[in-house]
Amino acid sequence: MQQSEMVRQAMRRWASGVAVVTSRAEDIIHGMTVNSFTSVSLDPPIISLSLAHATRTIALVRETGILAITFLSENQQELSDIFAGRTPEDADRFSGLETFTMLSGAPLLAGGLACLDCRVVFSYPMATSTLFLAEVLAVSHVQEGRPLLYFNRGYARMA
Repeated sequence: MQQSEMVRQAMRRWASGVAVVTSRAEDIIHGMTVNSFTSVSLDPPIISLSLAHATRTIALVRETGILAITFLSENQQELSDIFAGRTPEDADRFSGLETFTMLSGAPLLAGGLACLDCRVVFSYPMATSTLFLAEVLAVSHVQEGRPLLYFNRGYARMA
């Protein structure tokens, strides 16, 4: 078995939260589900995330340097599926969804546990994705609740 497949199988044993990352360039908006996201620093507030090269979302983030992140609650699994590509890449993933914006103008999804509005401060291109470091410009704590979790290629809930 190749090392990359061994790492993939090992990482399936790591539970993570689920978020949707979005960006906007003028009238064009797009977003995708991610779980490769973490807080790097609280002062200054910096987050990191990795986006695959073959997505429309990364193209918008590269063009504008802005992104927004909505932390999904356990009752938002359907949103995770929509933004994970269960909807074709060129379809309007935002159709019928309630959104709002903060400073950057990137759309955020209503009903998430929390939202971050960010500006990219550093990017590191890799073979199939780019690692971004982004400064948090604004925060919205939307509601209390339990997070949507991802574990071993499926959704999980907190006990």
